Amino acid sequence: MSFSPDYNNLVHAAKNMEPDRIPLYDHGINNSFLVNALGVDLDPLFNSSEVKDIRKFFKIYCSFFKDSGYDTVSFEMCIGPYMPGSGSLAGHKPGVIKNMSDFENYPWDQIEDIYFDKVTCYFELLREEMPEGMKAVGGPGNGIFECVQDVVGYQSLCLIKADDPELYQKLFEKVGGTNLKIWKRFLDNFSDLYTVCRFGDDLGYKSSTLLSPEDVCDLIIPQYKHIIDLVHSYDRPFLLHSCGKIFDIMDALIEAGIDAKHSNEDTIAPFSTWIQRYGSQIGNFGGIDMDILCQKLPEEIRAYTLNILEESTGHGGIAIGSGNSVPGYVPFEGYMAMNKAIREFRGE
Repeated sequence: MSFSPDYNNLVHAAKNMEPDRIPLYDHGINNSFLVNALGVDLDPLFNSSEVKDIRKFFKIYCSFFKDSGYDTVSFEMCIGPYMPGSGSLAGHKPGVIKNMSDFENYPWDQIEDIYFDKVTCYFELLREEMPEGMKAVGGPGNGIFECVQDVVGYQSLCLIKADDPELYQKLFEKVGGTNLKIWKRFLDNFSDLYTVCRFGDDLGYKSSTLLSPEDVCDLIIPQYKHIIDLVHSYDRPFLLHSCGKIFDIMDALIEAGIDAKHSNEDTIAPFSTWIQRYGSQIGNFGGIDMDILCQKLPEEIRAYTLNILEESTGHGGIAIGSGNSVPGYVPFEGYMAMNKAIREFRGE
């Protein structure tokens, strides 16, 4: 297929301007999926201590995005794994912060240096291997809520809300301040590489937000705003990835300054609903429900994707891809049916 990447297409979509070409966008392409797509196991390269191996990872990873018709490369390094004692979010480990004493003794001031000691070489090598015409989307992954959960645990956090409201508030403030420092250092060093900045913070599930809308608006979104304002000061748009039914907090998120939002499930609302409700205010990314990609036949996925594209065209900033990321369990044939339909619609 004839294709020359131009990252400005995604920038325009993020700024809610109709781009010259509807860009492809996925929150991420998992290494386990690329085993099926490319026949190469990238995990040993990514996790290697050798610079030449990590460089090879990025050469292959970036080439996949370019060859697949993306204008940008989605890549982040999450903060949570580098927080001492973390693992409650993904690993379901007991939280290391259970009370005010744990909070006060936690090594908050070390997180920034720990993070950059581990991740700087990845961002530098990504810059060196970035194909012509492309830039990156992402940055320091994990939002405020996810980082709090990673050292506290969701269930324990709910108990702390009842038992110690002061600690509950301080957790969001401290994580917010810590993440802001990380974002400042990141932008000082890598704003040339990243054309759209984002983090993922899953604030909801299929029926509601995970915390009360009041708590999200009072405790989490103000911390977002500090980071969003910082991103804007570097003349970069901010994209929020959040799964779940978050309609109750969308107005507050938009007021805080998000430029675009990603993630959708048809069981919550079809992509067209997000566009109808918020397309006049922010860019909307995603569109293709993960269940469709995983369960439908290629010809059904093609028809579904073309319908989404027809419904989305002419509604401001749109970027189309999976409603989430592309993990290893997504069938390669399903992904390719989506990808080819988008590129066919673009005339490639």
